[in-house]
Amino acid sequence: MFAPRPGTPRAATPKAGAASDESVDGVVLGIDPGLTRCGYAIVQPGTTPRLVSLGVLTSSHHDDLPQRLAQLHADLERLFDEFSPSAVAVERVFFQHNTRTAMSVGQASGIVLAMAATRGCRVVQYTPSQVKAAVAGDGAADKIAMQRMVQLRFGLRTLPTPADAADAAALALCHLATEPFARSVAGAMAR
Repeated sequence: MFAPRPGTPRAATPKAGAASDESVDGVVLGIDPGLTRCGYAIVQPGTTPRLVSLGVLTSSHHDDLPQRLAQLHADLERLFDEFSPSAVAVERVFFQHNTRTAMSVGQASGIVLAMAATRGCRVVQYTPSQVKAAVAGDGAADKIAMQRMVQLRFGLRTLPTPADAADAAALALCHLATEPFARSVAGAMAR
């Protein structure tokens, strides 16, 4: 169920004259897809990106698959309605040892990708190693290193938890770090 994490800051109206990051318009939604736990992070771009909201969307493993997918869809709709992201960064998982887990992650990811595209968001996917390299400077960084980097980048007092939410925040940070270069390349190719 979608419920903002207690104590998580809400989106605020930017102050007149506040610095903005012109390479990304609006907030970025990072998603670490999953059916039992789908991590999300809303990040406001800028010279110093600001974490607006962080949490997980959950569904019970006791429910039937269609109910779980419908619950995730409804929770994502509320998240999109509340924050109106302009870009959505989703983890691309291309290999899983557990086939059942891979299927549920793929189904959750499909819902996110379709909803973001339907709402006109820029949709990008990053592999775990791309995210780790962009955020921690090491494509093989472990979960704790990633949580620490997210903590440092956003000035959090404690490590962001659960790991799914921290991963979603790292996805948003990865997008903010790589998008200006991607737009530059796209502009050069269009000439």
